[in-house]
Amino acid sequence: VIDNSIIQATSSWPFVEARKLVKERQKIYEKKGKITLQTGYGPSGLPHIGTFAEVARTTMMVNAIKQIIDIPTEIITFSDDMDGLRKIPDNVPNREILEKNLHKPLTSVPDPFKKYKSFGEHNNEMLKKFLNEFKFNYIFKSSTDTYKKGLFNTALLLVLEKYEQIKEAVLPTLGKERQKTYSPFLP
Repeated sequence: VIDNSIIQATSSWPFVEARKLVKERQKIYEKKGKITLQTGYGPSGLPHIGTFAEVARTTMMVNAIKQIIDIPTEIITFSDDMDGLRKIPDNVPNREILEKNLHKPLTSVPDPFKKYKSFGEHNNEMLKKFLNEFKFNYIFKSSTDTYKKGLFNTALLLVLEKYEQIKEAVLPTLGKERQKTYSPFLP
């Protein structure tokens, strides 16, 4: 355990950000009884150094939080595996499988490695293996599984209810072409 005076004085970014989070989110974590941080993964390609860096930075934050306050913490690694396959990675076999399935959700695209049900599942498993090799402590969640379990239903209904307000807020931030096709449901 690090001396509290050092924790409060350090300008090391994980501690600076952890101090802000602990102060600004006090009501939330007191209500929930824990602090949850989240990382995101777009499984349209294999995990890489950027994936590692995101989880490593979040882990540094968790470690700093643990020095500041005695409260349970967790990291959720969330895979956006319902994203559409926009392009074909250079480092995969059987590219023709992917060519036939462009723009489909990654968990609906067959696995070109022929090991799992889908390309999304393959890359999710590679991510978990990658993170486990470095002994990261995380909870894995899949967008596909979360949707199927209905865990987004309340939020989706709220988006539907606030549809026009959301469009009014987002459209000015988009280019002219994107403005023509934007929808909160198909960002």
